[in-house]
Amino acid sequence: MEQTQLFFRFGAALAIGILVGLQREYAHGDPTREMLAGVRTFTLMALLGCTAAFATEALASPWVFVAIFVVLGAMVTVAYSVTAQRGQVGLTTEVAALLTVLAGALCYWDYLPLAAAIGVATTVLLALKLEMKTLVRRITAEDVRATLQFAIVAIIILPVLPNQGIGPPPFDVLNLYKIWLMVVFISGISFLGYILMKVVGPKQGIGLTGLLGGLVSSTAVTLSFSERSQDHPETARPLAIGITVAWTVMFFRVAVEVAALNAALLELLWAPVAAAAAVGLVYCGFLFLRGRAREEGDVAFSNPFELGAALKFGLIYAAILLVARTAQMYLGETGIYASSVLAGLADVDAITVSMAQLSSSAGGLDLGTAARAVVLALISNTVVKGGIVLSSGSPRLRRAILLGLLLMLATGIGVAFLTL
Repeated sequence: MEQTQLFFRFGAALAIGILVGLQREYAHGDPTREMLAGVRTFTLMALLGCTAAFATEALASPWVFVAIFVVLGAMVTVAYSVTAQRGQVGLTTEVAALLTVLAGALCYWDYLPLAAAIGVATTVLLALKLEMKTLVRRITAEDVRATLQFAIVAIIILPVLPNQGIGPPPFDVLNLYKIWLMVVFISGISFLGYILMKVVGPKQGIGLTGLLGGLVSSTAVTLSFSERSQDHPETARPLAIGITVAWTVMFFRVAVEVAALNAALLELLWAPVAAAAAVGLVYCGFLFLRGRAREEGDVAFSNPFELGAALKFGLIYAAILLVARTAQMYLGETGIYASSVLAGLADVDAITVSMAQLSSSAGGLDLGTAARAVVLALISNTVVKGGIVLSSGSPRLRRAILLGLLLMLATGIGVAFLTL
């Protein structure tokens, strides 16, 4: 091995040790307090792991690494026993130390991306102690049960589902494996927002609630805030900000879904989606500048991993796939557009992934038709949520949201007309 490459690997181990060690020093806060290991010790441990791997290769014996690791493990055990006798019970730093040694060894073995990922992940988990404890306190038994049920279905059942259509056209689009894979994908995005909502808490401000709630369900945010405006009409402006933020996040969410499933479709779709989202952001800024009232936000969301909700989405997605495929065969583009408008009235995720799927294969749906169909679904979905505000919101909320609603719709339609 060249000297430059050798020094680079040891340097990577050095950087990982410094990163983890700095976090441990910062976490303790008090520099006079005794601790198992600080920045210097963690750095030495990473270098020790890299050196042990080097010696193992040089001496052509794996027992060198095993012996060094066992000795270090014994030292960590003794140190833990001493700190435990003082009432400082916990294995976090000790486990982090052993992981740092292994990451240093991975650096020498040329698994640099994996070693860096382990180092960063270790540091992040150490730094998120408070947030992780907050999350544990806020999740419920129902959340745990729903997540476990979904994990069983996704990890155990998904791999054995048949990865082929169940019949001749139009039933060839009903691929059980791909349908459930899309359920896992969409539920995962919603679950990310759900977990973030649990971490920060549901009462951290209407704007933040709208932002995170848009990842879970912008419709739920719209309905909840509209109903609240009837009891608290003085909060119409901040509630309008939260609703508009949730709508804007929906556009970004659709862009992410399309990018993950069909990048070619995103090349056509990004302009109207980005334009509508930009107008939403500008209107949020306009509302914020006109009134700086702050109000807490609280929206009740169900766990996206609940089996019933996942199955419901799967059925909707399969039905939209079948309807869209049938419409394409017998009614052409007109049928696709009509089915997209109708699907968007209920859910924009299902029609988005359907269009991305149908247009991803050679000989499938035309990309331009798919892009226009997604835009129509976004428009119909936004109109429905606007209708919720206009029908159940207070007069002040209706006045605050109406201009933004019209601007977003007009921009999305106008840009789509010019580019698609």
